[in-house]
This record gives sequence, C-alpha cells and structure tokens, in this order.
Amino acid sequence: MEAAITILALLFVAFIALGVYVTVKAVGAAKRGVDRTITQARRTVEDTTLRAKSFGQPGVTGELAQLRLALRTSMRATQDALHAGVAEDSSLAESVGLFRRLSAHGLELDDELKRLEREPDRATVAGLLPQLRERTQRITHSADSLRWAARDRARQFADDDLDALNAQIDIEAGALRHWTTEEQSGTSQGRSGAGAARGRDAGVEWPEPAAAGASSSTADESWGGPAREEAPQAITAPDPHLRTRYPWQKSARPETTN
Repeated sequence: MEAAITILALLFVAFIALGVYVTVKAVGAAKRGVDRTITQARRTVEDTTLRAKSFGQPGVTGELAQLRLALRTSMRATQDALHAGVAEDSSLAESVGLFRRLSAHGLELDDELKRLEREPDRATVAGLLPQLRERTQRITHSADSLRWAARDRARQFADDDLDALNAQIDIEAGALRHWTTEEQSGTSQGRSGAGAARGRDAGVEWPEPAAAGASSSTADESWGGPAREEAPQAITAPDPHLRTRYPWQKSARPETTN
C-alpha cells in the first residue's frame, strides 16, 4: 500500500514538473513572438521615418537618413539571404560568421549616424559626411558581395539539379517510347539493305558483243604491222539447190520445149 502511494506521489510530482516546464516554454515562445513583433514594428516605423527624411529634408539631415537607410536595407537583405541559405547549404556557415563580424561594424556606423542626426553643429557633421559616406559604401559593398555570392551559389545548384533531372527525364521518355526506337532501327536496316542491293546492281558490268574481225586485227597490230581492213562481204542470192526441201513440197517440173 505504501509503495502504491509513493508511486502515485512521484507521478503527481512528475506531472506538475512537466506542466511547469511546458508553461515556461510556452511563455518564453510567446514572449519571443511579442518581442519579434515589437522589433519588426519598430523597424518598420524607423525605416518609414528615414525614407521620409531622405526625401523630405534636404541637406545634412536628409543625407544622413539616406546613408542609414542604404546601410540598413543592405544589411537586412544579406542577413535574410544567408540565414535562408545556410539551412540548405552548410558551407555558408563561414559566410554567416563573416557577416556577423561585418554586422558589428554596420551597427556601430548606424549608431554613429543616429547620434549625428541629433547633433546641432551641422557644419561639423557636413565635414564628416565624406568619411561616413565612404564607410557606408564599404560596408554595403561587402554585404552585397556576400548576398549575391550566396544567391549565385544557390542558383548554380538549382541549375545543376535541373540539368540532371532533364537528363533523367529524357532517358525515361526514351524508354517509354521504345517502339519508336525499334521502328527507326528497322527502317535504317531496310534502307541499308536496299542501298546494298542497288550497289550490287550498279556494280554489274554486262559484256559488250565482240565486233567481227577484232581478233585478227588485234593479232596484226601485235606484230607491228598495219591494221588490215576487212573487205566488205558481197550479198549473194541463196542457192536454190541448197534450199531445204520438205516432203510435202512438189518438185519442179522440167520445162518442155515445143
């Protein structure tokens, strides 16, 4: 009985501890969500204010707002691209580390620009603008280089995967249309057989009839004498005595003289 009570007490304590843990995690997640929402809202308001200042206020204030807006836009885009890419490509971890180091310089410059916005000595701020502009360009150029390199790498991987997929699809399509391959092979074999038969027929040479007297002429020429011309044969009438006679034919009667 005491063992059962002890087990029930332990289970009760375990359930309470689990409930407390789940509650703390839920509260932490909700707090992080609220903080994220507040941060995004503050960021949106600040970006809108900077954009309004860059277009609406000329002079030192407007240029400082433009520098801050360009810096924040470039750094945020690079951060989003690297964090999205590192989840699929672990080789971008080093790029993320470099971006963190670059972000430290970017945040320092952004704080300095924010302080100079409230600086009443505009002449001194105007003298610092070329240096601030150069620092902003260097940081944004490095951030843009990391971002475009990550995008080009992802696009190259996508192109390679697409090429491999197209090759596999072509092979599968050829396997599905196997009858077309057989027909083409049969047609090519038939054409090759017909071509061979035509070639054999074309290679046949029929002998020409030998001309009369060719052998004698050739013999005379072989001895070095002039070619002897054959005399034309005379046309003679057929001999009636040599004509073939048949038993049903009547013999000619001798002529009688009166």
